[in-house]
Amino acid sequence: MSNTKKKKIETEETENTAPEKETAEAETDTALKAKLLEAEARAKKAEDSAAEANDKYLRLAAEYDNYRKRTGKEREVLYTDAFADAVTALLPIIDNLDRAVVYATDDSELGRGILMMKKQTEEVLAKLKVEEIPSDGEQFDPALHNAIMHEDDENSPENTVSATLQKGYRMGDKVIRYALVKVVN
Repeated sequence: MSNTKKKKIETEETENTAPEKETAEAETDTALKAKLLEAEARAKKAEDSAAEANDKYLRLAAEYDNYRKRTGKEREVLYTDAFADAVTALLPIIDNLDRAVVYATDDSELGRGILMMKKQTEEVLAKLKVEEIPSDGEQFDPALHNAIMHEDDENSPENTVSATLQKGYRMGDKVIRYALVKVVN
């Protein structure tokens, strides 16, 4: 074969294969674009799933923290209420001891014993942080006092406690027993 025939055959072959190459490249391009879009969709779906899982985790962590705080407060209130109930059960004994102290003024053994018991009771209440509610001569406070009697007295300021009929006790801000008082109007 001559050179010109060879060249002619080669050019025809290259002309015939060029459209095939372009078609193959276009198909490859389309397939790659489709795969890219599919991969992007999967990545977006994975990001959404991760964001949703993170949101659930944050909500659960916040819910647990609120639960922990709420149960801590409930436990504290329960302890305070149980403590107040125990002290309330002892208050009639303390009242009777106060009444006995009035008559224990002599120097008898019994009188000294009653005074010692009264002192010990006051020390125990102080250790438990239970304090007597001040009332005689104080301004009447319905949050601390329970007025069961009224009297008119021109010499005393209005709404002043003139007499304590039963002592009141509190532990911090919690009133264990209100003081029963007589108030001047």
